[in-house]
Amino acid sequence: MRKDAAHNRERLLEAARRLFADRGLDVPLEEIARTAGVSIGTLYNRFATREGLVEAVFEDRAATVAAIAEQALVADDPWEGFVAFLTGVCELQAADLGYNDLAARDGKGIEPMLRIIDRARKSGALRGDVTLADMTFVIWGVAATVRATYRTAPGAWRRHLALTLDGLRATAAHELPVPPMSISQARAAMNECR
Repeated sequence: MRKDAAHNRERLLEAARRLFADRGLDVPLEEIARTAGVSIGTLYNRFATREGLVEAVFEDRAATVAAIAEQALVADDPWEGFVAFLTGVCELQAADLGYNDLAARDGKGIEPMLRIIDRARKSGALRGDVTLADMTFVIWGVAATVRATYRTAPGAWRRHLALTLDGLRATAAHELPVPPMSISQARAAMNECR
């Protein structure tokens, strides 16, 4: 890539990072280009689709989520590891409306959770009927709380998460009224959110 092309790409990524963090993923691409000081054509030359731009902006988050998951898996207490993972992912969501939107739409941040869930269930701390698809609701719920309170009560998501975690404890378990969604149903529901 030529030096000027690389420079334009970095300017676009920086503009998108700032605008997505402040307003979410629905910022018009024209505004991102204008903020970066380039034409919309330049944006499309660097990123053919909105999804390509979003992926480039948030590529570092997958590594961050993986690191949080690894720390959770080596925690002495499986419940504390489970809580630390969820809290870490939710902190990423709360710090950036764009990532918050992404977490609620694609569920990629949930995938590393399977081993964390299994470990917490086997320890007896997490209710035995919790599934990976159920965790979609946790992420969605926190995402909605973050979105609604981002400017007025930025820490409100922590209360929401604490209440949810209390309901996920094995000692709080009651029979659930319906079976869990399958992973394919959860993914289809996430696609509806787009």
